[in-house]
Amino acid sequence: MDEMLLLRHGQTEWSKAGKHTGRTDLPLTEHGEEEARALAPLVKERTFDLVLVSPAQRARRTAELAGLADYEVDADLWEWDYGGYEGITTPTIRETRPGWYLWRDGVIPGDAEHPGESAAQVGARADRVIARARAAGGRVALVAHGHFLRVLAARWLGLEPADGRLLKLDTGTYSRLGFEHAEPVLLAWNAPVS
Repeated sequence: MDEMLLLRHGQTEWSKAGKHTGRTDLPLTEHGEEEARALAPLVKERTFDLVLVSPAQRARRTAELAGLADYEVDADLWEWDYGGYEGITTPTIRETRPGWYLWRDGVIPGDAEHPGESAAQVGARADRVIARARAAGGRVALVAHGHFLRVLAARWLGLEPADGRLLKLDTGTYSRLGFEHAEPVLLAWNAPVS
């Protein structure tokens, strides 16, 4: 594999409000659609041997607006399942769990649709995506979510899944993973296109 381009989906109402958005399937806001369109020139400069996109409509719509219409949906790219914290902001969670931090403290179980995941479980999904990307060779593009892509980058670098906490990632940005002297590195991270 030469390079992996990571696109975080554009803004949704919940990402704008700081709500944990795992498996809830929300559309992009108008601003989120603009963010996705702004990625198109970056995508147009490249050809891809494999394009994988999260099943979430916010990721699929971002891929399409960015010009990645020929993609495969991969369920391993879903965002972290936040369990009982789905749709809740960090400040609200901290009202009952002072000092709570996702990367250290994890989530509580939710309902049947949101059972919750540990960082290790998200890391196992990221490892499968990385193995698939490496097997494809050439240039790969992934369109997914903030926390998931942070875990994926940590795993790319050989770090623990929870080390994704070190890599902030905004909506509508791109990142690039690649190699230096055959060793995995970050080529670009959380880069805006405008």
